[in-house]
Amino acid sequence: MRVTETNDAGLRTLIHDHMKVFAKFTSARDCEVCELLSPHFEHFSDDAAYEGIRFIRLDCDQNPVARKLMNERVAPFFVSYCQGRMLECDTRTTDAEVRAQLDRLRDYLPMPGV
Repeated sequence: MRVTETNDAGLRTLIHDHMKVFAKFTSARDCEVCELLSPHFEHFSDDAAYEGIRFIRLDCDQNPVARKLMNERVAPFFVSYCQGRMLECDTRTTDAEVRAQLDRLRDYLPMPGV
């Protein structure tokens, strides 16, 4: 599965339409770490180990809701959602940190009946 570029409205729709969503929030403002992690993020989206996870990317400079989250964090930060709920949200600077968060999302057992 490829990474879906989206906006604030798309984020709301995608986290409710898909069981598990992994979002990368970036900033175009000279974010070297964002650029360094981009190939890894793309690779993870194609990895069969994460087949049930929808990968999305938002530019915080273009989206007010994302920008509000950015005010509290440093780019790039990654957010794990399950059943429309945020599970984890933090800045990541290495592919190992991103993979660890993805593994936690993959292994998370959703609440039955929700």
